[in-house]
Amino acid sequence: MTIMKWRNNPGLADIFDSLFDRQAEGMEKRSYACMPAVNIIETQKGFELEVAAAGLAKEDYKIGLEGNVLTISSEARAKEESDREYLRREFVYGSFSRSFTLPKSIDSEKISADYQDGILRVSLPKREELTLTREIKVL
Repeated sequence: MTIMKWRNNPGLADIFDSLFDRQAEGMEKRSYACMPAVNIIETQKGFELEVAAAGLAKEDYKIGLEGNVLTISSEARAKEESDREYLRREFVYGSFSRSFTLPKSIDSEKISADYQDGILRVSLPKREELTLTREIKVL
């Protein structure tokens, strides 16, 4: 008979184990990739993407459109300050890239972005629908 250690929630235990392992290895001093949270909002006039990445400046973002794929990326890195000695460092800085396939209803010529209070907002307006209906006079 094999005796196994029982875990009520193995995923949670693994998270805590890996957390303490990383601290033991000095992982908090390393910079690693992060993925910012994104909200996608649909309105009657279009879509809006909200990217939450506090600590970045608007110059840190790169936004590109290739075909119908919109890519938002950043190469921001933590600033190394030689006069500081961190006892613990939890701010995460690193590069990221998020891509979104846009529907054909988006007017790619009118896409715009602004950055305020740690939120990047990308406005994706819908194309104005052409009306194919008209009234025909009877002669």
